[in-house]
Amino acid sequence: MPNPSGVSAERLDLVDELHGQPVPDPYRWLEDASDERTQKWSQQQDELFAAGSADWPGRERIGARLGELMGAGVAGVPIWRGRRVFSMRREPGQEHSVLYVQDSPDSDRRVLVDPMAIDPGGTTTLDAWQPDREGARLAYQLSEGGTEESVLRIIDVTTGELLDGPIDRARYSPVSWIPGGLPAPGTAQERVPAFFYVRRLPAQEVPAGEEQYHRRIWLHRLGSDPSTDVRVFGDGHDPRTYFGVGLSRDGRWLIVSAAVGTAPRNDVWIADLTAPGGHEAPQFTPIATGLDAQFGAHVGRDGRLYVFTDLDAPRGRLAVTDPSTPSPANWRDLIPQHDEAVLQNYTVLDGEQLIDNPLLLATWTRHAVSEISVHDLDSGSRYPGPSGSVELPGVGTVGGLVARPEGGHECWFTYTDHVTPPHVYRLDGLTGRVELFAAPPGTVEVPKVVTRQIEYPSADGTIVRMFVTSRADLLSGTGEPLSPRPTILYGYGGFGVPMTPGYSSTILAWAEAGGVYAVANLRGGSEEGEDWHRAGMLGHKQNVFDDFHAAAEHLISQQWTSTSQLAISGGSNGGLLVGAALTQRPELYRAVVCSAPLLDMIRYEKFGLGATWNVEYGSADDAEQFGWLLAYSPYHRVKEGVDYPATLFTVFDGDTRVDPLHARKLCAALQHAQGGEHPILLRREKDVGHGARSLSRTIALSTDTMTFLAAQTGLEL
Repeated sequence: MPNPSGVSAERLDLVDELHGQPVPDPYRWLEDASDERTQKWSQQQDELFAAGSADWPGRERIGARLGELMGAGVAGVPIWRGRRVFSMRREPGQEHSVLYVQDSPDSDRRVLVDPMAIDPGGTTTLDAWQPDREGARLAYQLSEGGTEESVLRIIDVTTGELLDGPIDRARYSPVSWIPGGLPAPGTAQERVPAFFYVRRLPAQEVPAGEEQYHRRIWLHRLGSDPSTDVRVFGDGHDPRTYFGVGLSRDGRWLIVSAAVGTAPRNDVWIADLTAPGGHEAPQFTPIATGLDAQFGAHVGRDGRLYVFTDLDAPRGRLAVTDPSTPSPANWRDLIPQHDEAVLQNYTVLDGEQLIDNPLLLATWTRHAVSEISVHDLDSGSRYPGPSGSVELPGVGTVGGLVARPEGGHECWFTYTDHVTPPHVYRLDGLTGRVELFAAPPGTVEVPKVVTRQIEYPSADGTIVRMFVTSRADLLSGTGEPLSPRPTILYGYGGFGVPMTPGYSSTILAWAEAGGVYAVANLRGGSEEGEDWHRAGMLGHKQNVFDDFHAAAEHLISQQWTSTSQLAISGGSNGGLLVGAALTQRPELYRAVVCSAPLLDMIRYEKFGLGATWNVEYGSADDAEQFGWLLAYSPYHRVKEGVDYPATLFTVFDGDTRVDPLHARKLCAALQHAQGGEHPILLRREKDVGHGARSLSRTIALSTDTMTFLAAQTGLEL
């Protein structure tokens, strides 16, 4: 049997008996990164990748072009606190975006948090930040080496002085500042800044192996020892629960939410902080609990409780009620579910100039493409004709939709599409005009490409959509391909994450070189609402893979590409997608890039944050769900002697979400089983994790994956 890798990994005669079924696991030893055998094997993979990648043509050219296409930099949406304006910005060539503040709209920007100034090595990332209500203090969270541990610190916005922190165990923590602060302990006169936040319990207070879980909502006064923070909410919940916390503008109403792992459902409560119990022992009233739906809630400046939900509305709806009567029986629909579009976000414009005619703005996606509608705030009725819609710069994606916290007649949002880097726009509610507010700081010459959205049937007849990008001169006058060309098919299909139009240097560089890049809107995402998501989760996960195979078959049948020119790419849950694709239909694909993937679906819950995802995939502890997982688990579907596609795994040693063990195990299995001549490679990267990374690392990774796929599919870069 051919083994083009030349690397042989020890195969254990290890078989688990699960629910009466034998489950072989010959490479379990590769789960342990500290095992000497794993370290030796990993070093061999490093050498194999270095040798293999040395022959891929076009590396310097494509690396330089990717740098140019990323050279526009980034301009973020402004966040207002009084006259102060906070925003993220990355200048051309900067490794990370920097957080700036302007003391007034006309003043110069000055740096508040620069990850490169903190760590010139580029391995520290700014995970989150939140200024207080007055704009005087900033809470921000940093991680090192890709760990996403989000250590919390508080600084003075004027001086940059560290006021508090570091506070650890704050991963995925919202911060909600209390307007005006709270009385200092032991005195009723002096007030100190304070906020609610989320933090894990100390390791010594939780069972071994559960240190990443057991979150609680806490109340913290600036300058106090975090170990003395008041535990406000969270006892008695599932250890995997993620909590949200938010305060009304006036500080009266506290809203908390709880979701087990990544479940598409959560519970929400509200507390009146002027009632007995106050801030330290709030008395919570349920808004919605025990329902199979998602809820977001906040109390507006008008005193009404707004509830954004998919309860009885898979495409989303917005309801209102009095916060003192928050249960669903008292809700009144403000924006009902749409027949086709999916409600994404909303904001209110109710400044003095709009006092008699406040506006409600809503963002939607229709088949993954954004729209903004304009409504009467009281009734929710959409304004008729052109005044009921906001004209956008193109067919793309809207993000943000941020208004001033104190109200006003203007809001800001980002816009991007397949050829446009994200720009920030200002919408004037008085005139309906949309004006450019901030462009990316650099310039970029974008190639002349065309993106089409096409439809195709999946295996069960379901109509699925896909964006296809190609150089314009390689299409006919009707937009059809002139000949099959090297193509990358990308997908995700999970956790309700939609694949919407957006600027991508990789897509543009591939298309510019003469290739085709396709992004499929698979079930498992939310492009068509929550029903679309649930049609691709748990026992329906095979629908996602069928949608992907059908996308590939459609691209081939319509002459966009051929089997020998078709590559697939995906990361994280998308890594599971392409792992399943290459093991289910190896003859359909020529090459695969599988990044930070989940691949052993029988043991995935035991590592990283895997236990929080069984609400999406199912659990091997349950006999029925075990059957679902084993049926598609890529690691368990490998068969000896099969001609598998050329495959490149990319993994990150600092990844605390998806353990690199998944890629190691499937890589070893494929190298052993490979019946053809195509290479199976693994690219490791240190001091970086699952999420944010520096610009140079991003370019290097994209260069390696693109040149690998080009070499395999015949695209000349």
